Amino acid sequence: MTSDSGAKAKIGFIGLGLMGRPMATNLLKAGHAVTVWNRTAARADELVAAGAKLAKSPKEAASDADVLITIVSDPPALEEVLWGKSGGVSAADAALAALKPGAIYIDSSTVSPNLARKIAAACAAKGVKFLDAPVTGGDWGAKKGELVFMVGGEAETLKAAEPVLGVMGKKWFLLGPNGAGQTIKLAMNAILALQVEALAEALALVTAAGLKGEGLVEVMQSSMARSGVLDVKAPNLLKGEYVPSFPLRLMYKDVSLAMDLAKELGVTLPAAAAAKETYGAVKATAKEDLDYSAVMKFWKK
Repeated sequence: MTSDSGAKAKIGFIGLGLMGRPMATNLLKAGHAVTVWNRTAARADELVAAGAKLAKSPKEAASDADVLITIVSDPPALEEVLWGKSGGVSAADAALAALKPGAIYIDSSTVSPNLARKIAAACAAKGVKFLDAPVTGGDWGAKKGELVFMVGGEAETLKAAEPVLGVMGKKWFLLGPNGAGQTIKLAMNAILALQVEALAEALALVTAAGLKGEGLVEVMQSSMARSGVLDVKAPNLLKGEYVPSFPLRLMYKDVSLAMDLAKELGVTLPAAAAAKETYGAVKATAKEDLDYSAVMKFWKK
């Protein structure tokens, strides 16, 4: 996306976690003027050294932006940066009211479809174009600029945002109106959670029988059971090493949001319900931030 003068876009970027920091870095490398804000300001140090401007508040990050991008941990965190919260970001320092008419707002957090639609309505009232665009691809995909965006919103808005999305990702799908991106993301993450839990269960069974888990994985990779996520996560489970590329606490949050959506829609998700219980049990005892493949710890007690 460029301005009418041909200059690169002015981008506000809120949320510098495992995904947000490399996404913002790629935008800087592409020549965009990037203003960043994060609750823990020190996480912006490398970006500021590379040329980003550090905002003092979400409002400052949003006020001059052609494009605002948010990627924060959960619905309460997103509502706080957009509208403010007592004891947190004040309403006077929140981002949404500061957006200028004609700006594009892209939210790449994983939240509920209802919250996405609430944001869309608030943006429409201000003349701001909104896309809910959660991502998949892990922190390695964020670093390489190879994320996949699941998008809800208008085709015209997506078209205008494509030059910015193309810096951070390799593919994007327009899936329906606002809320559609979040719906697909929750469904997909439920699948990923179930796949990794299924492998953990199978490894628990094999090792309890006195066999090596590597044998199961070797056979699995030559069979219909093979999948991309298991290729990536199987080494974690075999080694018992769970450095987070996608934290278990966030996977638990996403499965919980999927269950909330299912309840709202009257859909029964028995497997997801079991996964929520298992991930929740590991989360409750974890003393550090672990990758969601640490669900294996449920069987390592």
